[in-house]
Amino acid sequence: MTTSWSMGPGTLEVPLNLFAKNRDRLANKLEHGQIVILQGGDSINHYDTDQEYLFRQESYFTWICGVREPGCYCALDVTTKKAHLFIPRLPDEYEVWMGKLLSCEQFKEIYGVDEVHYVDQLQEILKQLKPEVLLTLSGPNTDSGLTAKEAVFEGIDEFKVDNEILFPIIAELRVIKTPEEIEVMRYVCKISSDAHKQVMLHAKPGLMEYQCESVFLDHCYRIGGCRHVSYTCICGSGDNAAILHYGHAAAPNCKMIQNGDMCLFDMGGNYAGYAADITCSFPANGKFTDNQKLIYEAVLAARDAVFREAKPGVKWTDMHLVANRAMLEHLKQGNLLKGDVEEMIREGVNGILQPHGLGHLLGLDVHDVGGYLPHCPERLGGPLSRLRTARVLEAGMVLTIEPGCYFIPKLLDKALNNTTQARFFNWDIINKYRGFGGVRIEDNVLITENGIEDLTSVPRTVAEIEDFMANGANFK
Repeated sequence: MTTSWSMGPGTLEVPLNLFAKNRDRLANKLEHGQIVILQGGDSINHYDTDQEYLFRQESYFTWICGVREPGCYCALDVTTKKAHLFIPRLPDEYEVWMGKLLSCEQFKEIYGVDEVHYVDQLQEILKQLKPEVLLTLSGPNTDSGLTAKEAVFEGIDEFKVDNEILFPIIAELRVIKTPEEIEVMRYVCKISSDAHKQVMLHAKPGLMEYQCESVFLDHCYRIGGCRHVSYTCICGSGDNAAILHYGHAAAPNCKMIQNGDMCLFDMGGNYAGYAADITCSFPANGKFTDNQKLIYEAVLAARDAVFREAKPGVKWTDMHLVANRAMLEHLKQGNLLKGDVEEMIREGVNGILQPHGLGHLLGLDVHDVGGYLPHCPERLGGPLSRLRTARVLEAGMVLTIEPGCYFIPKLLDKALNNTTQARFFNWDIINKYRGFGGVRIEDNVLITENGIEDLTSVPRTVAEIEDFMANGANFK
């Protein structure tokens, strides 16, 4: 019997009991007589053409069964803890164009589920199981504002359906990772870290930003078996490094990197559905100027402060402010800012230089679920409203820690015209940083019983980066 899945030699063997354990954890939170019914993702065409986007499975569906094909359903019988997979009944013509048609028995072998049926048998099989109630998934994603897709199928109106019980339970289970999930995340973070290091060795003035992106994509896929990345790669150089979500269709990593630029490259691979999300900032020519070093070390001080204090029982909102204080104090010592750091925070200066939150939960989604579930602290106001969670840290959580310092013209102008904020800036010096861009340092960390485990392994100090890049394209 198949016990694991991988992308081939040299890539991680993902045990199928990862998904079986997830199903068991879920069943243990529910009641006899209930059956969970989840609908997987569907293939999507490019507008009105016959070409399909490369399919990526819906994340809750991956969590419960690990199935990679579109058009499927999964039913978990809480009473027996048996998993029933329902697959599309494909036409014989499929074999001509798409490959071998697999039988139900073969799907059962591949995914380690208890039973496999066809989707057109869904109503019939569920009737045989005699559920007291079907539990469907419906709930808000607090990052996107969208709602999880609720399962629908012909004949569902013949069953009693509840769409409120499941969501908070399964979302909370996704927050705390199992040892098996953690191993997958260690792997994808290692592959992504190595890919970032390849980019640092390749980067030099005169390249296009997208050429650095391509190095990352190549390593993640060719070496790590990551067919997907977890989000659109952000490869900002120079002033583009101040664009927080650069790399989209209107700004597709298309600037030529210049001598003297800082590069801010935010990229993460994806393996078996699990995400990495790592940012490296470094000088394009491999040597920090004094100004670049000042900003970089301010951000590094923020990261290090959180590394020292993050552990179970600590509030994420407090960690955000710990990072802000460390960065503002360093910038004050560098004469960019003046005045009392606590006053700066009260007046929102931290939100001018770092408009985003400290980080976010990480897992099957890059901005993973569970940030603001009903039992969790509510979103705060002011600059803290940008935080993707306000939770108390728990062992087994995986999060990003990603402080940053950016010189964003619109926000600097806003502060300049706000008398309560403007008094904290040494404008003669600050104005010299217009066009600098920004610095972000982003690590993926596991909350342990006593602190954190950094899943990221890239050069981080100024000395480490310069030493590492001395073996790269700038110096060969």
